[in-house]
Amino acid sequence: QLPLVESGGGLVQPGGSLTLSCVASSSVDSGTIGWFRQAPGKEREGLACISMRFGRVIHEDSVKGRFTMSRNKATSTAYLQMTNLKVDDTAIYSCAAATNRPMGTIFCPSEAEYNYWGQGTQVTVSS
Repeated sequence: QLPLVESGGGLVQPGGSLTLSCVASSSVDSGTIGWFRQAPGKEREGLACISMRFGRVIHEDSVKGRFTMSRNKATSTAYLQMTNLKVDDTAIYSCAAATNRPMGTIFCPSEAEYNYWGQGTQVTVSS
């Protein structure tokens, strides 16, 4: 069983919306889940994180107001709702789990602190 499985990517027009899902296996579903993206030629960028146990969420400044992370504890699923999408949002979106690092109150875990990664899902914003 894969620890994390993303879905929901696809092609969307500028200004449109998309919701990504990340299903976590029982081995990681009580930790912190983070969403990341990597555009061609760019470094991977952290977007948000959530405590799967307590539901506390942190959004990075770059996506505040447009992206919202949430979770369904019963189904061990984390979501990333994306609105008002722009061409620059085109990237591979991945979720990751940090099982050894409790989630803080101000900052998400660093990329290096995530020890499980999903396979990624492509989001393309184009007219």
